[in-house]
Amino acid sequence: MIRKVLFLLVSFIFICSCTKKEKEPVATDVQGRIANDLIHETSPYLLEHAYNPVNWKAWNSESLELAKEENKLVVISIGYSACHWCHVMEEESFENDSIAALMNDNFISIKVDREERPDVDQIYMDAVQLMTGKGGWPLNCITLPDGRPVFGGTYFTKSQWTKVLVEMSDLYKNDPEKVIAYADRLTKGMKNKDLITVNKEAVAFNTESLDAIVNLWKPSLDLVNGGQQGAPKFPMPNQLNFLLRYSVQNNDNELQKHVVNSLIKMANGGIYDQVGGGFSRYTVDEEWHIPHFEKMLYDNAQLVSLYAAAYQLTGNEYFKIIIEETLDFVHVELTQKEGAFYSSINADSTTNSGGLKEGAFYIWTKKQLETAIDSELELFYSYYNINEARKWEDDTYILYKTKSDVVFLKEFGLTQQELNVLVRDWKSKLDAYRKDRERPSTDDKVLTSWNALMLKGYLDAYRVLGNKEYLDRAIKSAEFIKTKQLNKDGSLFHNYKDGRSTIEGFSEDYAHTIDAFIALYQVTLDEKWLTTASDIMKYSMIHFYDKNSGMFYFTSDQHTNLITRKTEVVDNVISSSNSVLATNLFQLGHYYSNKEYSKISERMLSNIHKDMKTTPSAYANWLNLYLNYSNPYYEVAISGSKAMEKSKELHSYYLPNILIAGAAVDSDLSIMKNRFNKDNTYIYVCVDGSCKLPVTDTKSAVDQLLK
Repeated sequence: MIRKVLFLLVSFIFICSCTKKEKEPVATDVQGRIANDLIHETSPYLLEHAYNPVNWKAWNSESLELAKEENKLVVISIGYSACHWCHVMEEESFENDSIAALMNDNFISIKVDREERPDVDQIYMDAVQLMTGKGGWPLNCITLPDGRPVFGGTYFTKSQWTKVLVEMSDLYKNDPEKVIAYADRLTKGMKNKDLITVNKEAVAFNTESLDAIVNLWKPSLDLVNGGQQGAPKFPMPNQLNFLLRYSVQNNDNELQKHVVNSLIKMANGGIYDQVGGGFSRYTVDEEWHIPHFEKMLYDNAQLVSLYAAAYQLTGNEYFKIIIEETLDFVHVELTQKEGAFYSSINADSTTNSGGLKEGAFYIWTKKQLETAIDSELELFYSYYNINEARKWEDDTYILYKTKSDVVFLKEFGLTQQELNVLVRDWKSKLDAYRKDRERPSTDDKVLTSWNALMLKGYLDAYRVLGNKEYLDRAIKSAEFIKTKQLNKDGSLFHNYKDGRSTIEGFSEDYAHTIDAFIALYQVTLDEKWLTTASDIMKYSMIHFYDKNSGMFYFTSDQHTNLITRKTEVVDNVISSSNSVLATNLFQLGHYYSNKEYSKISERMLSNIHKDMKTTPSAYANWLNLYLNYSNPYYEVAISGSKAMEKSKELHSYYLPNILIAGAAVDSDLSIMKNRFNKDNTYIYVCVDGSCKLPVTDTKSAVDQLLK
């Protein structure tokens, strides 16, 4: 009995000692700095701030509740890992102990990765644009404890930020009603800014109206340097993609020349890494010379698709080189082992002296070039503009071409083959030299929407170049999204990092994934991808669609801690989620004979019709959808044992106004029903269900499409 009692007593003591809550060890870095709450996050950008003396918190309900409990204003500071000026403000202000003390004593400070939380970024970007007339990153907004904004801006110097903190905290302590009243007015303005004007009148989508819209756009085009006039200069792939398609379908040769010139100038420019391939985000000048050196996945994904379309149309071998080099860059620098793609590469990297400098990895001194290029230096200098007129800061150079190969060959008496050998040799030597430099850091989070864009980029490259590796990488990427980011109920995660899928997806994730899966079906004719796209669209209709406006919210009805739900309609560097979803509905409506989808798509386009007439360039992807209504649009159904072979042949043509369906066996898909013949493979060319006589050879089908 005594032994039993002793056993129970020892067991009780053991259990108590095990369940006793021990203090978590405080995380410190090599310099002995204590970590803040961001140490528990996975975002590389947030982790960069984990040892700031500012008591940063992540965006979540707990952080917002704490602000309410302590009745403190909130600092919401938004940026991203590849952002140069975000790093500058961190070094100047957020690493400063006196500024950190001001923030910690008077505010709840929340750091946000704009790429992880585009929903939060949209709201406070709108607020700052309403307050200041402009926006950018870093984005810094001060809000009431409930998240309603009262002050904001972008980059602040140390003295400016100190003044803002002191004045805002004093104002809230001494006259809170004034601050609250301003927040009320500003929040109301934000909600009104995002209202969609529902168009209840029928719109005639015709070539005359579209011509008028494009003519309104043309004066803003830079016909010398390419792209849009002015600086900074962004590639804007959706704009050039629409203009290319419009130029072909409406016989506008001058516009086509503009697009081709734009693509050549970008590929020749400093915005393109002449050594390792891949595009930077933008240039600060009009000539594509001096880039802001960050490289984003979404830019390179969309530019691959754009150059593929241009190569398909023109046969320009230079475009093929750019596609291949860019995909090599993506494969080496931005691809993880599961087949997904990382987000970006930093603008800054470490110099020999140990400090961070923007573009340090990509720029060259003459001495470095002389060391790396041991022969034909005069040719190299002429080809890449290494001269006094093109010198950048600190006596450095950014490789930049201004002469066409034709002019260069004539000037130096070379053949194209000789020049190609020289260029390959130069790139190889410079790449070897660069390997000894400290590489810029990689933001290794995986975003569903951007991965879908890259998936589609690989598919477009495969269709045009026929490289099987590109298709294999595309399928691996699609399987990643399907197995890691897609739930059984059709919902998507937005983020993936360190083996974890997190953050409820936004409409951009649904839009681009559906678009990519439809494209994957068109290339592989594997109906599982089309079925998956349809299932994801059904989920989108339930959780994002607003029946009153006929548009889709950016956030689902599952999101609860935002002050308003935004509706994204403007096509920026990435096409708006609504323009992509409208296009998806248009396509799925054809595949499944779903008249409701077709009706919603046309209604969405009608809602934007008036806006297109004021600023056409801001609605480029909507205008791409407009072409489906104003010009002939064809359904092409291929049925029979040679369906895949015929499909590949069709993909070799630039045919932006077709939707391809196909099956080697009998299919229940609406568009394929009653079309299978075991003896022959037939190609059906149809418009809204009305079909021309089926043909058995691809050339005859293309003739029907081009008549």
